[in-house]
Amino acid sequence: MTEYRVRAAVDFAALGGLREAAWGGRDDGSGWPGILARSLTWVTAHDRERLVGFVNVAWDGGSHAFLLDTTVHPDVQRRGIGSGLVWEAVQAACVEGAHWLHVDFEPHLAEFYAACGFRPTAAGLLRLA
Repeated sequence: MTEYRVRAAVDFAALGGLREAAWGGRDDGSGWPGILARSLTWVTAHDRERLVGFVNVAWDGGSHAFLLDTTVHPDVQRRGIGSGLVWEAVQAACVEGAHWLHVDFEPHLAEFYAACGFRPTAAGLLRLA
């Protein structure tokens, strides 16, 4: 059974390992303390004590929050963990006073986020680097 934890202590090395497994590339976890220090909240998912999922909720300091880095370990994908992470993040953002929750995603994730309750909107994006 998956346990979800909101704004709980995070093993940054384990988070880096999760990100490497799910997304590739290198992540030693060293950047996460600074990122989470600026976050509205975050949610982790655990199978027993093993970190299997993560989502970050950034914010603008006001009414807008932003869902970032939704990640589920490849070994446990397609078991509802991603949906559980998003649901917990939505609830936590509401409790923290956010009025809007934004998410950007690649086209292949449109159905996933629609099933989580997000609706498409017009938006703009400018690549800076």
